[in-house]
Amino acid sequence: MAVVPLRPCRAAGRFLPLLCCGARSKGASLSPGMPGRLTQRRYKKDVLPSPEGPVPSVTITEIRQYLRAQGIPFHDGYSCLHTPSLFTVGREDQPPAASAPYTLFIDKTTGSFLCTATLAEGTWQDFQANVELQHRGAPPGSSEEAEEDMRQAREDARCIWERALPLCDLLDKDETNETKAMFGINRVTDATLKRFGVRYLRTAKSLVFPWFSPRDATLKGLKLLRVEKKGDTIVYVEETLPRFDSYYNLFGLPLIGCRDTELVLTGWELDALALHQATGVASLALPRGSTSLPPALLPYLEQFKRITLWLGEDLRSWEAAKLFARKLSLKRCSLVRPGNLQPRPLEALNQGMDLTKILRAALPASHKSIVSFRQLREEVFGELANSEQVAGVKWARFPELNKLLKGHRRGELTVFTGPTGSGKTTFISEYALDLCMQGVCTLWGSFEISNVRLAKIMLTQFATQRLDDKLELYDEWADRFEDLPLYFMTFHGQQNIKAVIDTMQHAVYMYDITHVVVDNLQFMMGYEHLSVDRLAAQDYIIGAFRKFATDNTCHITLVIHPRKEDDEKELQTASIFGSAKASQEADNVLILQDRKLVSGPGKRYLQVSKNRFDGDVGVFPLEFSKTSLTFSSKNKAKLKKMKEEKMPSAKKAPEGSSGASKKP
Repeated sequence: MAVVPLRPCRAAGRFLPLLCCGARSKGASLSPGMPGRLTQRRYKKDVLPSPEGPVPSVTITEIRQYLRAQGIPFHDGYSCLHTPSLFTVGREDQPPAASAPYTLFIDKTTGSFLCTATLAEGTWQDFQANVELQHRGAPPGSSEEAEEDMRQAREDARCIWERALPLCDLLDKDETNETKAMFGINRVTDATLKRFGVRYLRTAKSLVFPWFSPRDATLKGLKLLRVEKKGDTIVYVEETLPRFDSYYNLFGLPLIGCRDTELVLTGWELDALALHQATGVASLALPRGSTSLPPALLPYLEQFKRITLWLGEDLRSWEAAKLFARKLSLKRCSLVRPGNLQPRPLEALNQGMDLTKILRAALPASHKSIVSFRQLREEVFGELANSEQVAGVKWARFPELNKLLKGHRRGELTVFTGPTGSGKTTFISEYALDLCMQGVCTLWGSFEISNVRLAKIMLTQFATQRLDDKLELYDEWADRFEDLPLYFMTFHGQQNIKAVIDTMQHAVYMYDITHVVVDNLQFMMGYEHLSVDRLAAQDYIIGAFRKFATDNTCHITLVIHPRKEDDEKELQTASIFGSAKASQEADNVLILQDRKLVSGPGKRYLQVSKNRFDGDVGVFPLEFSKTSLTFSSKNKAKLKKMKEEKMPSAKKAPEGSSGASKKP
């Protein structure tokens, strides 16, 4: 699909105290400053779209028809189709496909495949190419380049692994006890740590979690976990080899038996240890916690008839569990709702709780079309007891926005408008960047300006300084920016809404996107039909975005130009171009008021004119820094709360002019 990734990952350590064999590998760099990890500057050929356009999508019907036409047997799984592997059958010394084990899994949504016997993987187009090669008598292709990319990471991991020791092998028992206390694993036995292969790296004061290949049990990588104290707060910091976007370790997978049919998925390696020790059930930890469930991991979860998701103790973990259950098939998933009586597994173990009882009380993910309050009772209580988390992710750069909107919440639609030339794109890029830096997986659809120009603006805002005259700092800031969970659609100018929605759907499935920015509606629609039909088309598009946000629990921020109005007047909710549908469908309406166009510099405000969450609306001044391209609230600025505007009626507004000309 038309999405350009910028290497998504969670927060990790500031530096790796020990690199393999005492030397840093060639081409590796460490990202100083903000959270980073051992990184390698590699530019893969498939990161940017090909000149021919994006890879065509495929439907499950087309996949089934192709397999039948090629005589390839298959059967349906929960998330994948199961077939005999092209890489292990079809040769004279191998059994025929009909009797071969079904070790190749084809994702029903994307068509991508994975062979668990050989670890060969690729796109649906790669699968078709390998089928053709097999028909010609040639061996299926393999990615030698990808193997070379991983070889260095495996060697680095091996050097660190050999220098780490099992905790039980530390000679100083006081050091062992202090280490366990530091990580909160006093109740986790040495036998459990040894069973999962957990080691301790003294020089880095880090626990080491191995990633073993499910094919031959060789070491593919590892994760280091250390503790940092910031005042009274304890922060767990993670570092991985290979880097986070290539780290696909389902921690605990080598301990899973072929007859296991029940599984508990956790968001943390220490939780998996606690669960297995307390209950004896098969437990795995996701490599990226509650941030993402990569589709590449789904084939390893196909054997389980029941999966319980117990990802953490906050509301974000609960929302992620519901999202992951859709990927895994709702009918086989149950969810442990976080709360005081149901904390994360490690905390439950430390408090002496009955983890088996908590698992038995897990809620089924699937539900009927009608529910009673009895079924909603616990969720209502959870929202009341966790009001701060329900309010959403807080902005770090716009504290006044938190006072009005309370936070950024999934499943909502925000409409943002402002006069032409006022800096809407510049503001909304910092608005989204702020959230992205806090782990909100973001997809940008910039239909007005190019992705290169947008990325340049965001990088400047990220570094809070211009890099034009400081090119020696570019790699340092670019490496850190590259680690954000940020993606760009490759669309530009007029686009079909179906293609845009399909791309957003793909991004939500592949990268667990929770925030989509569309800038802007008029440029996406084009300007061919300046008529009443254009207003109807705009209403349809807004309705499609509203439905997408609700169905996918994803926040959409939609930039819409205002109608052409008198420059002397401030914009209102009714100033949004088109009919009243945009303001009616929106959960939030933000207006960038730019009085500097009339009265000179220093008169720029952000107005919240609609807030469906709790009704608070208001306005506060902004101060723009040309050096860093950032907006910030003015010092000692007072927040002015206002009464919410009366929503305009459904009667269509006069068409006027969209004011959608490009900024000079």
